[in-house]
Amino acid sequence: MWPLVNEAVANRYFATLEEMMGVVAERCRTLEEGRATVRRHTLFRWWPRVKEST
Repeated sequence: MWPLVNEAVANRYFATLEEMMGVVAERCRTLEEGRATVRRHTLFRWWPRVKEST
């Protein structure tokens, strides 16, 4: 997930930690709305699937 979050803060200067955290929080809200983007970066095809117990 860091590469997705890093896009919002890479090569930027923040005067305060609070300012940076605000940008990171906004990026996380954006990523929450774009679940397909997150899914592409977090689902690994090589990872074995586990059947859910019913």
